[in-house]
Amino acid sequence: MQGSISVAQLTPEAEGLDEVDAIAIASFESPQFSAREELSRPWTRCWIAREGERALAFLIAWHVADELHVLNVATLPSARRRGIATALMRTSLGYAQVQRVRIVLLEVRRSNRPALRLYREFGFTAMGVRPGYYGDNGEDAVEMVLALDPITGSVQPGRDEIHLDV
Repeated sequence: MQGSISVAQLTPEAEGLDEVDAIAIASFESPQFSAREELSRPWTRCWIAREGERALAFLIAWHVADELHVLNVATLPSARRRGIATALMRTSLGYAQVQRVRIVLLEVRRSNRPALRLYREFGFTAMGVRPGYYGDNGEDAVEMVLALDPITGSVQPGRDEIHLDV
């Protein structure tokens, strides 16, 4: 990573929610959420990565019972391939371990090979496909899961239920 990247969890009252929305607009063809609206839900968790004062990326997840569901990970196009999404994932998984989360879930576009590789590095396995999941182009989503031991927080080995070319 170039420079010093810091990751902080945002609260509904925090400054920076507009920055999250700006990153979403720059990163997704059709962003379908508002950070303010997401954080109004008590189960939403949001982390933002900054270099100095500049917001570069965010991760939004839902923490319900003993599950963490990663909804969005986005990095400004100009800041990609610098390990920022890795830092966000590491922080959110650290949170999951402290909170004794049992499984972490996410969906990712089948064509998003860099994201698939990133999730693989953390130990996620492919458990299914959601055909036509993405409304903007009808692309399939790969469902991924990471099992954690709720006592120790260690990653539990898993295996793919579907074949992926990554």
